[in-house]
This record gives sequence, C-alpha cells and structure tokens, in this order.
Amino acid sequence: MHYRELSTPALTLNLDVLGYNLDTMARYCREQKLGLRPHTKTHKIPEVARMQLDRGAVGITVAKVGEAEVMAEAGLDDILTAFPIYGRQNLDRLAKLARDRRILMSLDSEETACALSAATKRQGAFVGVLVELDVGYHRCGLEPGDACAQLAGKIEKLPGLKFRGLMTYFGNIWGVEGERRKQTKKVAESLERTMAAFAREHMPLEIVSGGSTPSAPLASEIPGLTEIRPGTYAYNDLNTFYQGLCRLEDCAVRVVTTIVSTAVAGRAIIDAGSKTLSSDRLASGPEKGNGCVTEVLDAPLFALDEEHGYIDTTRSAHQFHIGEVLTVIPNHVCPCVNLHDEVFLLRGEHVVGQWNVSGRGKIR
Repeated sequence: MHYRELSTPALTLNLDVLGYNLDTMARYCREQKLGLRPHTKTHKIPEVARMQLDRGAVGITVAKVGEAEVMAEAGLDDILTAFPIYGRQNLDRLAKLARDRRILMSLDSEETACALSAATKRQGAFVGVLVELDVGYHRCGLEPGDACAQLAGKIEKLPGLKFRGLMTYFGNIWGVEGERRKQTKKVAESLERTMAAFAREHMPLEIVSGGSTPSAPLASEIPGLTEIRPGTYAYNDLNTFYQGLCRLEDCAVRVVTTIVSTAVAGRAIIDAGSKTLSSDRLASGPEKGNGCVTEVLDAPLFALDEEHGYIDTTRSAHQFHIGEVLTVIPNHVCPCVNLHDEVFLLRGEHVVGQWNVSGRGKIR
C-alpha cells in the first residue's frame, strides 16, 4: 500500500530514516566513550527501544511507572525512571518491577527516598537511586554541590536502596549552536562543583547521567559525564531542525493528512488538528507555525483547532484541492506520537507494517 492510501490522519515512520538516526547517535556515543540511555518518551514503542539496545545502548529511560511497565513486559531491562515518582501505589508498582528487572530511579528529596525505601521493603525488591541536581533548567533537582552529597549519604543508609550516582536534565541547553555552547559551559561548571563535593566526602559516582537531544553533540565538553539520555533524536522534528541538529529529511515521522475544505478564500483545511499534531508551538527558529507541510513549503500551517489544521494558501502558486494528501512534520514529535494508537511503517513511500504505540497515555 502507498502511504497516500492510508485513512487519514495517520502517523507514519520511515524505517530507513529511523535506522540512520539511531546509527548516528550510537556511533557518536561509542566515539566519545559515553553510555547511551535513550529516553523512550519520544517513541513509546518497545520495538524501537530494542533497536536502540541492539545498537549498544546501556539501558533505557522512561518518565512514568506505566512506561516502565510497558518496556519491562516487552522483556527490556536496565530501566531508569527519570522522574521523582511519589505515591504508595506508584512506588509499589515500580518496586515490584525491580524484583526481576534492574531499575533505577532519580529523586531530589529525602521524603521521596524514604517512601521508595518503604516500597522496596513491601515488595521485597532493590532499587538503584540517582540524585537529581539542577544545572539551570529550574524544574527539578537540588542545588549543585554539597546538598547532593548530603542526600546521597542519607540514601545509602536506607534499606532497599543503593546510591549509584547523579542525574540532571540539560533542558537549558537549547537554541542555535552558540546559545547551546554558552549554556553547556554553565552546566559543566555546576556538574564539576557537585562532583567535587562527592570527592570531598569520598563518595564514588558510578553514574553521571545527563543530556537531551540538543545537548548531545556537546556532551564531550561536560567533564565527568558517563551517559546521555537523548530522546527526540530517534525521530527528530522541527525543533531539532531549526537548532541545526538535523536535516528535514532526517525527520523520520510525518503525519499524513487530507485536505477536506477549500471553501474559505486564502486557506485550505486539513483533517489534522491539535488532537493529531499536538498544540505545542515551535520553540526554535521562527517560533511560529504548527508544523511543516513538506510538499508545499511556502504554505504555512498557521493554526490548529482540535480537528482542523489551517494552511495559508495566499503566497503559494500551488493549486490546493479537496482530497489532496499532504504530509506534516510536527513541531514537537513526542506529544504528537502520544496522541496516536499506532504508527505505520514505511520503506520509501510504501507501508510495510505497523507498530502499536504501547506506551501512549501512560501518565502514572
């Protein structure tokens, strides 16, 4: 089947582009002697995670327990939950996974560590812990330095837990290369200050985990880092493109959509709105628009309702017509994927299979 024959809107994944993206990051990590622990939040698909592990990834990253359960059920192991999970039910579920899987969890408080320790006792399990520090994104994490070492010392005394190292998120490393380099220096300084605090306490750091897709090319400039956790690189999107991190042809995921109306002058309406593409705005480059219509680059997708996408046709010589099939690269691929039950697999322009997005909607 040709992709234009799909019932739309439909999420498609080019397997050749996916393979190229996975190979490129795996090769970079080998060359830099960095562990690769990709975040599965982008694809939420065990089959893709297995492809990443087959290329040498040291493990995988998830955000929520539900995502960890999906990956564990598929037989995957060495799973980092890079989120300060809290609540008895959620922690019990995570500890239950740790009975026969290697589980890591990041946290930034003694309260969470104590609750996790209690869960491991109830479930008869053991969990490795990474202390999260804040290197400038100001979302989660302790201040760099002594506070991290102090929490690590408390974790070491709690039953069922093993302190294994540090985790941080490089969300502040964003933008064009010059902007990213500037933030990378600040991140390196924060991390070095924290590692010095551990050295003073004679506490070894087995793992120092950081990263994101925008920061990945600069990871070698951050001393002490042992692994990175990029997610978006597997598929790429417009945010990745406008930061100079990929070409448009390296965007493996496209939403196939159909023009359903041209009745209003100056616009064409497609059947892909915010419930298909997500409402995330472009956060890099021009910082406007709702996706790239690859067939007609001079016709911006300028607005979304829940089911409608608005294409501005006023500056394009293209003759848009009802029934025309187009493809859209999303601004932010992660929430876009999370809106779909399945992804259709392409070789060239032909559909060769489909995968369930097994981790979609796993918010607990």
